[in-house]
Amino acid sequence: MEIGRGAEAILTRDGDAVRKWRLPKSYRMKELDERLRAERTVMEARIMAEARRAGVPTPIIRDISRFELVMEYVDGKKLRDIITPELSERVGEVVGRLHRAGIVHGDLTTSNMLLKDNRIYLIDFGLAYHDQSIEAQGVDVHVYFQTLRSTHDDADTLIESFRRGYRRAYSRADAVLARVEEIRSRGRYL
Repeated sequence: MEIGRGAEAILTRDGDAVRKWRLPKSYRMKELDERLRAERTVMEARIMAEARRAGVPTPIIRDISRFELVMEYVDGKKLRDIITPELSERVGEVVGRLHRAGIVHGDLTTSNMLLKDNRIYLIDFGLAYHDQSIEAQGVDVHVYFQTLRSTHDDADTLIESFRRGYRRAYSRADAVLARVEEIRSRGRYL
């Protein structure tokens, strides 16, 4: 049963497993397309496993093939539908652990976060990469803040709560949060 479709992949559910199959791109040369799809599939699996080892709840990878990941189905609620200041503070802690491990998610939205058994899971690491720079981590947090501002009336409260959790979990949080403000002000003038 199809449960999601994006620009890069189709997600299907099979019992307690999710299959993420990377779609071929007809506008790319076949050899290049296959290489990119295979590399991105392997990279996503590796980064999810690293994030999990760093204390970030993620779906468990069960199998990997050339263009497909098979992972645990996390039957949780999307944070976009249930976010509260307390949950946003906990998101800050989770993202702090992720950044401490040198991983940038690349798509930190409340749609890519699930709550199950009182744990916040990060999902969809398709755009994730390794980067310890303040700029890359600042962009990651900026995306989360923009998501809150565009979808929630109490965005300022949720952002402040995130900041508390992020500072608690990550020693470089103040530098990243300062960069987020710089990125936001740059965006105002574009």
